[in-house]
Amino acid sequence: MIKDILAIDDSAAMREILAATLRAAGYRVSVAVDGEEGLANARAQSFDLILTDQYMPKRSGLDVIAALRAEPAYEATPIFVLTTEDGDAFKDAARAAGATGWIAKPLDLDTLTDLIAAMQGSGAQR
Repeated sequence: MIKDILAIDDSAAMREILAATLRAAGYRVSVAVDGEEGLANARAQSFDLILTDQYMPKRSGLDVIAALRAEPAYEATPIFVLTTEDGDAFKDAARAAGATGWIAKPLDLDTLTDLIAAMQGSGAQR
């Protein structure tokens, strides 16, 4: 069951929007300002779902995903990359890094919450 979500994004506005939307939907949300902080948070606490921006200082979203997939605690955790990229090369790279999927920016917040709810119903969990 998805209860704890980590949202990693270098945009303060996006972090606020994600946190407010997901908290209103009943999830516990932690945020990180970049890939390094996101990895540190993920290693310090267990999360049921991770959302990461692609283009951030210090580490990209795909770097974060690859690093997390190398850790036993996150082998099966759903991890989505938030991005403006939509080309096949990026999608191939996201799959290779271990992304569960990608969510196009600008985000449709209803679609995001519906996706998470659908994952709950499908039994997707660690």
